[in-house]
Amino acid sequence: MSTEALMALGEAIQAQSAGAVTGYKVGYGELSMQAEAGRIVELLTMLRDNREFRFRQLIDLCGVDYPDRVQRFDVVYHLLSHTKNARVRITVRTDEDTPVPSIVPAHPCADWFEREAFDMYGIFFSGHPDLRRILTDYGFHGYPLRKDFPMTGYVEVRWDEALKRVVYEPVKLPQEYRHFDFLSPWEGAQSALPGQGYEYVLPGDEKAKLEAPKADAAPKKEG
Repeated sequence: MSTEALMALGEAIQAQSAGAVTGYKVGYGELSMQAEAGRIVELLTMLRDNREFRFRQLIDLCGVDYPDRVQRFDVVYHLLSHTKNARVRITVRTDEDTPVPSIVPAHPCADWFEREAFDMYGIFFSGHPDLRRILTDYGFHGYPLRKDFPMTGYVEVRWDEALKRVVYEPVKLPQEYRHFDFLSPWEGAQSALPGQGYEYVLPGDEKAKLEAPKADAAPKKEG
C-alpha cells in the first residue's frame, strides 16, 4: 500500500476505535499505531470483525525492553488483513507489575506468544489460560531478554559424573578479564604518535632480538 493509503487506513482505524488508539504513524512503508493497554482486546476484536478492516490474522506478538522508561515494556502486535492485503503494527506500554489483558479470546494463537513474552521479559498477561514459562528450564531465575540481564546468566548446568545427574551451579568465570588498549594492532599503532613520550610495540615484537653488529666486519671504503 502507498503511504497515502496507509495514512488513510490509520485515520479510519483511529476514528472507529472509540479512543483505544492514541496515535499512529507511517514509516518505511508500514503503519504503526499506539493504543491503550487496557483496551487492546476491544481494539483487536474490532479490527478482526469490522468489514472495513478484517485484520483476522495475528502474525506475531513480542516484547521490547526500554529500561530507562517508567513503563519499560512495549508489547507489539502484528496483524495481517488478507482482504486489504495490508499489515498493521499496534504497540501498548506497561511496566513490571501491571498486566496487559490477554488477547487469547480474540486470537487463540496468542497463547504461546504471550507465554514467550512472559518468559523472556516478565510481562504479565491477565486472563491468560496458562501463563507459565515456555522456553527456559524449570526453576529458571530472571528474564533473559531484559537489558539488565547478565549475558553470562546466573547459573550454569553440567553433568556430575559422581552424582550421575544434572546439577545447577552459580556461573564461574575462571579466566581473568584482560584489558586491551586497542581494538586491533593497527588501530593501536596509530595511537602512538610522535611526541607522546612512548613507542608502540606490536604484540609479539618484544620477543624479537636485534642482531648485534659483527665485530670483525670490514669498514666500507669511501670513494
